[in-house]
Amino acid sequence: MKAINQLKTFQRILDEYPAETPLSKFLPGFYRQNKQMGSTDRRVASRLVYNYFRLGRALPNLPVAERLFIAEFLCNTQLNSFLQHFKPEWAACIDFTLNDKLAMVKAVHPDFVLDNVFPWTGQLSAGIDKDAFLKSFFVQPDLFIRVYKGFENQVKAALAVAEVAFKEEGNGCFALPNGTRLETIINNPHWYEVQDFSSQQTAQYFKPNKWDYWWDACAASGGKSLLLHDQEPTVKLVVSDIRESILANLDERFQQAGLTKYQKKLLDLTQNNDLLLHDYAFDGIILDAPCSGSGTWGRTPEMISQFDTHKIEFFQRLQQSIARNVVKYLKPGKPLIYITCSVFKAENEDMVSFMVKELGLKLEEQTVLKGYGNKADTMFVARLAGI
Repeated sequence: MKAINQLKTFQRILDEYPAETPLSKFLPGFYRQNKQMGSTDRRVASRLVYNYFRLGRALPNLPVAERLFIAEFLCNTQLNSFLQHFKPEWAACIDFTLNDKLAMVKAVHPDFVLDNVFPWTGQLSAGIDKDAFLKSFFVQPDLFIRVYKGFENQVKAALAVAEVAFKEEGNGCFALPNGTRLETIINNPHWYEVQDFSSQQTAQYFKPNKWDYWWDACAASGGKSLLLHDQEPTVKLVVSDIRESILANLDERFQQAGLTKYQKKLLDLTQNNDLLLHDYAFDGIILDAPCSGSGTWGRTPEMISQFDTHKIEFFQRLQQSIARNVVKYLKPGKPLIYITCSVFKAENEDMVSFMVKELGLKLEEQTVLKGYGNKADTMFVARLAGI
């Protein structure tokens, strides 16, 4: 009976879920409206919904419930009563390897094709292992934190007391199980920042010098600015974004990290900002460009169902427009760090070619940060230099 009710709740969520809305925003509201659901009910419902979307575009003609059973089988490694009730023959094989499970699904559903989970593999950036990338959608990414220097032992002790398993990735990066409620475990929020593993790795390409003047052009939550400050605390900084609310939230976060030498500017980088920036020339620019976000869909698998290829062209045009209006404030010979959380070549290598051929920059290095091998986001980073 419990499994049947869980299936009914899942179907209700799916019926009420509005397209183009992140699940992370929709589900809390749904649970508030259904206060009879206990914490276990909410946890199971969330798992079912997220796993369902992890199947992506595969087997679109199957009934919703059957697609859910397949997703539950592929995404779980431990036995659960839901799958045991509806698919006991698969539940008995829950600890099989993913390759074996995929073969079992193929045997029952010959139309199943792994490429259909994410049907745009022909547009992936060079170097991405297509097979490994596709299979990563059936594995929930980890939660990553960056622990500030000097607080590693305190964080380890707090995690040990809470019996939370963690893995140290180096440079203060800790990998934790997704869903870990850090706010109830670590007493002091000044000890760490939540930041994906690949996002933290982008700092290797900054290489600032003492007293440099840098611009974080699309600052968003300020994660890259904090990485830069951690590398070289003497750097003076301008942070800008098109969203006033985002910039308003930066002050508290920067203050906690001891970042005080910065200016904030509300800028639309698709427009000419010479009136506001005519006196500025930077020793380094971080352009964490707006993008499809396709490298993060392991965390937000609902985006696979909502995506259309015309969005790639939209974001590429947006990135080109922003890059044109940013590079003119870069000093000759100084670095521009171009970053996306996209796996698409059009937003990555093709954009680098555009900046080299059309904007006169010189490419120093570029790489795909293959987060799919670390239960993390997949990102792209390039370091270019002004001429």
